[in-house]
Amino acid sequence: MEQKRDYYEVLGVSKSATADEIKKAYRKKAIQYHPDRNPGNKEAEEKFKEAAEAYDVLSDEKKRQMYDQYGHAMGPQGFGGAGGAGGFYSSESFDINDILNRFAQEFGGFGGFGGATGGRRQPRQRRGGDVRIRVKLTLEDIANGVTKTLRVPTYVECEHCHGTGAKNGTAFATCSTCHGSGHIQHQERTVFGIQNVMAECPTCGGTGKTITERCTSCNGEGVNRHEQEVTFSIPAGAVEGQTFALRGKGNYPKGGGVPGDLLVVVEEIKHPELIRDGADIIYNLMLDLPTATLGGPVEIPTITGRARITIPAGTQPGKVLRLRGKGVPDNENGGRGDELINIMVYIPEKLTDEQRRTFEAMKEAPNIKPTEEESRRIFSKLKHIFD
Repeated sequence: MEQKRDYYEVLGVSKSATADEIKKAYRKKAIQYHPDRNPGNKEAEEKFKEAAEAYDVLSDEKKRQMYDQYGHAMGPQGFGGAGGAGGFYSSESFDINDILNRFAQEFGGFGGFGGATGGRRQPRQRRGGDVRIRVKLTLEDIANGVTKTLRVPTYVECEHCHGTGAKNGTAFATCSTCHGSGHIQHQERTVFGIQNVMAECPTCGGTGKTITERCTSCNGEGVNRHEQEVTFSIPAGAVEGQTFALRGKGNYPKGGGVPGDLLVVVEEIKHPELIRDGADIIYNLMLDLPTATLGGPVEIPTITGRARITIPAGTQPGKVLRLRGKGVPDNENGGRGDELINIMVYIPEKLTDEQRRTFEAMKEAPNIKPTEEESRRIFSKLKHIFD
């Protein structure tokens, strides 16, 4: 007859191991040799049963004391007559289905082994749905940040039943389907074979309780529709489509739980004159020909209002003037963007006779026409427009 291995050796623990250490070691072995992970592997199945045999003895304080004293020499009568000659048990007497059922009860099925603590699965807490709203912001709001107060329709906890859906929050009975555990066990066919799976009870939704008399205020839903006032701040530098989550300000779930979130989505209102480009602000300034030629003061819009700048004499179309720090905050790189002023020059389409004579006279002036070098310089500056 084949010599039985020491139970401590089977589980890979010392003789001084605690009950928790033995349980963890058994779970580790069970994962390694579980039939779902080793379909058709007889050797793995025997090791799986051997580990179950060892755990059955070492997890029981009385059996463990007797094993520590007598070892495998102790007869089966010591444990109530389950086993074979010359030892506590024979792994052959362990039915694989019985072992699997015990796993399901203690560890929540095959999937329960993967958890950090094992044991019985707790009913999950319901979470309400998120509420999404769009908030329109001006360029000034985005540049400086803004605080908004809005009334948002959401589902809130019924104050009469405290979100339970039961009359006065107390009209409950133990669920007859799951007997108060909040979950049921069933089998599913997977690539690993048949698995024992723990699922939320469909009757009580995982609460372990059923309502015997509904709340008349919410008709048993646990929630009522209500407009709640919400105040929130959008930081400076927000971008189109950016979403800010206000935790717990969304819908309260039916039957109780925790509320979802309020998702605030930024929608940027286009400025009538300024264009946003990341952290920079762009303004297309159309100059008349005399101002571009002679220079002079002009007024332009900025985020903070109107500003007066001086155009240098001989300013060419395509030139970009830069106002440092007049853009919006740059949340990625820090600092603040600039306002970029793109210069365009208006060429009149219609002239009076006097204006025409003036231009005709100017045509022959030596400095009116650009030199070849000046043309190359101007075109190189304009090249980015056509790239």
